[in-house]
Amino acid sequence: MPWIGAAIGAGGSLLGGILGGNSAEDAARTSAASTTEAARIAAEAQKFRPVGVTTAFGGSQFGFSPEGYLSSAGYTLSPELARQRDLFLSQAGTTGLGLAEQAGTAGQGLFQLGRGYLAETPEQAANKWLQLQQEALAPGQERQLAAIRNQQQQQGRAGLAVGATDAGGMGASNPELQAYYNSLAQTNTNLAGEAQAQGRAQTEFGRGLMTGGLGLTSAGYDPYKTMFGLGQSLETAGQGALDIGSALGGRAATAGANVGNTLLRGGMSAAETMQQANAYNPYASALTGLGQNKELTSAIANRFFQPAVQDQGYSFGLGPSYGGGYSDGGLWAPNRQGM
Repeated sequence: MPWIGAAIGAGGSLLGGILGGNSAEDAARTSAASTTEAARIAAEAQKFRPVGVTTAFGGSQFGFSPEGYLSSAGYTLSPELARQRDLFLSQAGTTGLGLAEQAGTAGQGLFQLGRGYLAETPEQAANKWLQLQQEALAPGQERQLAAIRNQQQQQGRAGLAVGATDAGGMGASNPELQAYYNSLAQTNTNLAGEAQAQGRAQTEFGRGLMTGGLGLTSAGYDPYKTMFGLGQSLETAGQGALDIGSALGGRAATAGANVGNTLLRGGMSAAETMQQANAYNPYASALTGLGQNKELTSAIANRFFQPAVQDQGYSFGLGPSYGGGYSDGGLWAPNRQGM
């Protein structure tokens, strides 16, 4: 009966597949656990572990959580440097700020003075300067004119005019008065030219005062900056211990990362190898192979499920028949003795 052999083969293959699947599942679970453990070990090796360092300027301290992670970091100055730092910072807050305040007041005064000079345009400043110069020269010029007229009056030359020519169209004039007014005109011309330069100079002078006021205010903080900078440099010297400890921890973490990667690769490779070994089930392989062997399944079917054969009549049961017509298969099988 071919169908019985096929059923035996299918059953063997199914049972072998079930056993093989269970073994593969167990192997995968074991491999996953091994990989996780390898990753945990690698992560532990890669943790950042700074080192406390003590120098002549101070020392560094690091705190860690119960899980081994960095939770705090700090440093302390040596007593000598701490005392000097406090002194410099104290002077910066008293003397330094006091000088800065005084310089700021003086600088503000210069700035306001410069604004006053810049309140006028260069033209306005030039006209104002020219007017002042003319007012200053006017008394002397008036005295000079009065002296010339008095002299002419004394000499009987008052009203004398010479130099008139019809051809040249030149009017007659008094020589002394002409010289006086020519000199006055030249003086005013020179003053006008100089006034322009003075107007520009006043603008530049005002700008310089404002710039100087700002510079004085800024320079007033130099003593404060010096004292504060000295205190800060001492603090930085003590911070060096923290930097050194952090650098050592970084190098250790880098080395730990290399070790951790090596451990992780080795653990994963070992887990993969063990997974292949654990996934193999000899019983599953044997049952699957037997189920696929058609000759073997046919032989088993013929051996244990051979139909009954009689000299006469018919037998519908399986296995040997007995007298009375009852067979092991539970079906009636007529035979020679029972008929």
